Amino acid sequence: MEKQQVVIAGGGPVGLWLAAELRLNDISVMVLEERTEIDQRSKALTMHPRSIELLASRGIHQRFHDEAPKIPTGHFANLHSRLDFSLLDTPFPYTIFLPQARTEELFEEYARGLGATVRRGHRVTGFTEQADSVTVQVAGEEGSYAIEAGYLVGCDGTRSTVRESAGIDFPGTPFNFLGWLGDVALDNPPPLAFNRFNEHGGVLVAPLPGNRWRLAGTSPDGGTTEWPGDLTMDELRQKTVAITGDDFGMRDPSWLSRYSNTTRLATEYRRGRVLLAGDAAHQHFPTGGVGMNYGMQDAHNLGWKLAATIDGWASEGLLDTYHTERHLVGAQLEEHSRAQTLLLTTFTPEALAMRSLTAQLIAAVPEFGRILAGKISAIGIGYPSDDPAAHPLTGTRTPGLTFTGTDFTLFGLLRANAYLLLDLTADGVLADRAQERITVHGGSPDRAHDGWDDVRAALIRPDGHVARAWTEQDDAKLGAAVDDGIAAALGH
Repeated sequence: MEKQQVVIAGGGPVGLWLAAELRLNDISVMVLEERTEIDQRSKALTMHPRSIELLASRGIHQRFHDEAPKIPTGHFANLHSRLDFSLLDTPFPYTIFLPQARTEELFEEYARGLGATVRRGHRVTGFTEQADSVTVQVAGEEGSYAIEAGYLVGCDGTRSTVRESAGIDFPGTPFNFLGWLGDVALDNPPPLAFNRFNEHGGVLVAPLPGNRWRLAGTSPDGGTTEWPGDLTMDELRQKTVAITGDDFGMRDPSWLSRYSNTTRLATEYRRGRVLLAGDAAHQHFPTGGVGMNYGMQDAHNLGWKLAATIDGWASEGLLDTYHTERHLVGAQLEEHSRAQTLLLTTFTPEALAMRSLTAQLIAAVPEFGRILAGKISAIGIGYPSDDPAAHPLTGTRTPGLTFTGTDFTLFGLLRANAYLLLDLTADGVLADRAQERITVHGGSPDRAHDGWDDVRAALIRPDGHVARAWTEQDDAKLGAAVDDGIAAALGH
């Protein structure tokens, strides 16, 4: 029987990103994907600012930038007032548009280059769990076989075999509304980031490679609990003309589809040696193009924790915090996607008035727009600490710090297999704290960041969130506090 430290069911962006994170920690990993080829009908197009930060923290963001247009704004519920990403404290205040199929190609190339095994045409059919391993049952191209693994991670979508085999509940609400989308050629395309919403419906138009475009929208006739049949080109044209007065010269569809507002959240992201990430853990109306992004961030949170557990270099119980942190984020995602769904699927005068008022608030109150932008982009995500004495930065995402007199950036300093100790003292008193799982960087941020003014040292997790921060001015006390923090983080 084959053996792997981790088996991942599902070779989409989430499974492949997790595989790469594990390989950066020298964990043996096999990705099993039912599809023999990448699906060219890309569900996801948008890479949000926080996801670009993840790419930057592993040094691969430039290859995505080279191929994708950058959009400096986002949307909440397709409101006409756009969310201004320049209000966010990030070096990447924009989204990039890249079809999921191309993202998968790049992620697979990246993961394979790091030594991950990816088997296409192989499907996980079930598993049995033992005290110290999981036996994974697989249907392959040449028949069925089994793999023994330390852990199994389900990144296998909303109909997850792993989740169902584990007996993890997936409660929520079934659909009562269907949206629509079409990937087409447009002879007379509208301006970039075009959106329109009125009593006839709402539509967004986004660019695709090869001079093609995606139209995604909702219409008043979308309220249903029954499947109405496949979307047709005539229906797509009729809906678009009703909303915008123009069909933009649409022709040659390559994909016509419907999508639902089914909303579910797994009750457990971890059960023993089985874990869930991405759509296997949460399902929602595709508002704001965030689904793939939140799944990537699940994987980014899980990768280093799973590796640290396998190798035994971090605190006991660390892996349980994957559920604690990301289930909370899943609940937050559910909340703001439901709120947007209400605004996207209701076309009464009252609902249109609510849309208008909300759009006015976004335009008039920058802080309101910044908070919404933080939710959509995931820049605003933080993990609450259960320690009432912890510094307020604990659990927050570390911003893109840059340092006076150097070319170093925070994202360039992060490592998948080590904590980063930022020594912000004037004389670098913490330089000797470097060890196998702790890298140290000394310097002074070259501009102000909210909450960082009095910070003298910070311990940053491999996923870029603050593990601990200190303001102690006495060097001896600061050194002792940092030593205690490092010991706690590493389980010493």
